[in-house]
Amino acid sequence: MIEKSSGSRISRLLGSDGPQRALIVASFVSRVGNGLFNTASVLYFTLVVHLPAAQVGVGLTIAGLVGLLAGIPAGNLADRHGPRTVWLASLAVQAATMAAFVLIDDWLTFTLLATLDRLAATASGAAGGALIARAGGERPAAFRAKLRTYVNLGVVLGTLGAAVAVSIDTRAAYTVLILANAASFAGAGAIALARVPNYRPLPRPAEHHRWAVLSDRPFVSFVALYGAMGLQYQTVSLLLPIWLSAHTDAPRWTVAAVYAVNSGVCVLLQSRIGSRVETPRQGGRALRRAGLLFLVSCPLMALTANVPVWVAPGLAVLAVVLHSLGEVWESSGGYALGFGLAPDHAQGQYQGFFGIGFDAGQALAPVVLTTAVLGLGHAGWLGLGVFFAAVGAAGPPVARWAERTRPVGGAAAEAAAAVADRPDGRPASLDADTR
Repeated sequence: MIEKSSGSRISRLLGSDGPQRALIVASFVSRVGNGLFNTASVLYFTLVVHLPAAQVGVGLTIAGLVGLLAGIPAGNLADRHGPRTVWLASLAVQAATMAAFVLIDDWLTFTLLATLDRLAATASGAAGGALIARAGGERPAAFRAKLRTYVNLGVVLGTLGAAVAVSIDTRAAYTVLILANAASFAGAGAIALARVPNYRPLPRPAEHHRWAVLSDRPFVSFVALYGAMGLQYQTVSLLLPIWLSAHTDAPRWTVAAVYAVNSGVCVLLQSRIGSRVETPRQGGRALRRAGLLFLVSCPLMALTANVPVWVAPGLAVLAVVLHSLGEVWESSGGYALGFGLAPDHAQGQYQGFFGIGFDAGQALAPVVLTTAVLGLGHAGWLGLGVFFAAVGAAGPPVARWAERTRPVGGAAAEAAAAVADRPDGRPASLDADTR
């Protein structure tokens, strides 16, 4: 009885059906590899390959900017040829480029490989988003929230594993990390190939074109809002650690504590809160709630510089708990709007553009946060909180605007929904009455 109960609990956690479970396991495996590599990558390139830190930064910036170009084209390929095919191809490229990193010895090769890796990663995000939309059925946003729980857990476990290699600090140890990450992409692809259905493309209306998402003004506005609110991720990962180190006397372990708290809150609450945010209207309200939480958390982070040493760690943790709650609401709102506003036949194209907006915001975040916020001190932190609240407040009206522009009902929509229900792309019932 105990074994059966445990198995049932695990099944509920991993997903209700085979495709969802397979995507969760595949994503978890690949993100463990990401956690292994991302933690130690800069150390490998600077200390082992002996590239100057400035050159590494320039190479990664070039790779990141060029990588954005793959979003919409890869999404269109996923819509035309099926999302699994494009996702598997991108995983294969990432596995190959990652393995090749162990052979580099100059900046040009590093930059070329990093650029190819980012192009593949962007393509993976677009095709993966379309795959999640198909596997998620009627609740893709809730499934994406559940998936993020395991993605975060995988990154945490990978980061812990990387700490061992970093402490050993030899070329062999870093090489193992890189090859393990390459193997994680290959493993994720093998799982998807064996267990994820090859969903067929959905029928597209005659007016559809490869750049249709750019003429969808409500969706473009939403992506701009989400990209702007995405600055909050690096508020915890970049801005707060610098602030704690430079402006407070808090113990150094405080930085590790806030990372752990942030990850823990997201792992524990993402699926629970995400399951309550499914429609675009709910997504807009979730963004507003997130903005209000950030409005409180950012000034609290600033106040860590004005309290006794023994209070600062506790205040930092409290601020990060509130900020992490905001992060969960923000990501859940983004999933509800990102999937809910995209036409079924163009999920790949829309998810590709969604990824471009988010990645562009992340690319700008270090410059914006370190200059505007650190440069202004406490006023900068307060301004950041107000900025997040204002962006979040725009969520509900943008969601209402977007819903008014979506087509309602129609035989084409019913046919697309019927096709989406079957992995082979055939309608569930060819002789059903039309209403």
